[in-house]
Amino acid sequence: MEPVSHVPLFEAERIDDLLTHEMKIIQSHEVFCFSMDAVLLARFASVPKRGRVLDMCTGNGAIPLIMTTRTPEATFDGIEIQERLFSMASRNVTLNGLDGRVTMHHGDVKEAVERFGHGKFDLITCNPPYMPAMSGEQNIREHFAIARHEILLNLEDVIRVGSQLLKNGGKLAMVHRSTRLVDIISYMRKYGLEPKRMRLVYPRRDAEPNMVLIEGMRGGKPELRIQPPLIVYEKGEEYCEELQEIYFGRRDSLA
Repeated sequence: MEPVSHVPLFEAERIDDLLTHEMKIIQSHEVFCFSMDAVLLARFASVPKRGRVLDMCTGNGAIPLIMTTRTPEATFDGIEIQERLFSMASRNVTLNGLDGRVTMHHGDVKEAVERFGHGKFDLITCNPPYMPAMSGEQNIREHFAIARHEILLNLEDVIRVGSQLLKNGGKLAMVHRSTRLVDIISYMRKYGLEPKRMRLVYPRRDAEPNMVLIEGMRGGKPELRIQPPLIVYEKGEEYCEELQEIYFGRRDSLA
């Protein structure tokens, strides 16, 4: 399906480059814009050649949009509770000519099993709210607060629901704060997901990691493979070679 040149834009919205395959994305500084976290997760996850993929907390849909470039046959769903972000995600599907291959759903992740059924997906991705509901300074704007803080959805909810939605042998891939790694692994094992791949992301070589990319398999055997670290800035404020390739060059997989 061909991309659509004109889709409706609402107040304070703009169309940006999604930085891969000439794709575009509708965003707004008043709501939430996709970040490096989403790009890294979309490249890290084990996207199946065929099958069905769900992105939970999809926001404006950046992750499923990017993942479509990694396989010609898989189909993608996204679920987002915030109506304004769901609207943007739906229009982004149309903007990039992906109607029929990517479907966006307006709803609560905690009710996703009732919506989709048990064991329906081969891969689930999630870039969830990172911060506990009462920690730090919640952003004044409700959209930002919900996206960043565990107000409507917490880490255990994500992993519990993800496990229920996955087929046996299906995978859940997440990006999160590295400080939550023990919680992530504990919840994965509690809900029958075995951590299989992990990669730590460091802002600089001499800094502690601030993000973790991790993927667990439903019903998998114990064996965690830790991939080489990703160091974002190698020289001053310049992205490392791997990120340069993603944003400005080959844009190939991090997996």
